Amino acid sequence: MLEVSLKARIGRLSLEVQLAAGDGPFVLVGPNGAGKTSLLLMVLGVVSPRRGRILLNGRPLFDADRGIDLPPEERGLGYLPQSYGLFPHMSALENVEFALACRDPGQAPRARRDEALGRLEDLGVAELARRRPASLSGGERQRVALARALAARPEALLLDEPLAALDAGARRRVRTFVAEYLRELGMPALVVTHDPADAAAIGGRVAVLEGGRLIQQGSFDELRERPGSPFVAEFVASGCP
Repeated sequence: MLEVSLKARIGRLSLEVQLAAGDGPFVLVGPNGAGKTSLLLMVLGVVSPRRGRILLNGRPLFDADRGIDLPPEERGLGYLPQSYGLFPHMSALENVEFALACRDPGQAPRARRDEALGRLEDLGVAELARRRPASLSGGERQRVALARALAARPEALLLDEPLAALDAGARRRVRTFVAEYLRELGMPALVVTHDPADAAAIGGRVAVLEGGRLIQQGSFDELRERPGSPFVAEFVASGCP
C-alpha cells in the first residue's frame, strides 16, 4: 500500500493531496499544470513537500513531523520516466545490469547477467539483449525500461506518461500489454497520464487532480457516470469509444 498525504507549494500552485494506492494500477489524470508530475516527483523523493507524509507498506518515506525524508535510492520505488531514460551507449542487457549493480554492487557478474536476462525475458524482449536503444522501437524501449525499473525489486512503481512517447499505432498495441502487466505485478503502480484512452484501458482506480487538489476518485466507469467537474466530464467523454 502506498499512502500519500502531502502539502506543498510549487510556484503559484498549492498542492494538497491525500491518496491510498493498493496493489495494481492507480491512474492519476488532470489538466496541464494540475501538479501530476510534481506529485510523482515528491513520492520519488526528487522534490520535498512542505508538510505531510508518504508511507510504503507502512514504512515512512517522508514524514515532515518526524524529520524523515529518504533519498530516492532508499525508497524502494521503481521509476519509469516519460522518455524511458535508457542509457544510449549501453545495450538493453547492460541497461538492466546497471540497475542490478546499483541494487547489489557485490553481486557476481555472471549472476547479474543471468538475472538481467531473466528480467528481459519476463518482458518478452530477451532477444533484444545485445541491441542499443536507438535500434529499438518505442514499445521495445518501454519494455526494456520497465525491466530495468523492476530489476531493483521495488515495492511500488511510478510511471510518468508511460505511453506518451509512442506513435498512435504502437500506443494501441502497447496499452493492452501495460494494463495486463501492471495488474499482474501485485504491487502499487502510480501512473500519470493525460490520455483518457490510457486511463480507461489501464483500469484500476482513477484519481483526478485539478488545481493541486484531488477532486474525484473512482473507476473510469464511475467517473463517466458521475463526473465531478466539467474537466472530468470532457475527459471521460473523449475516452469513450
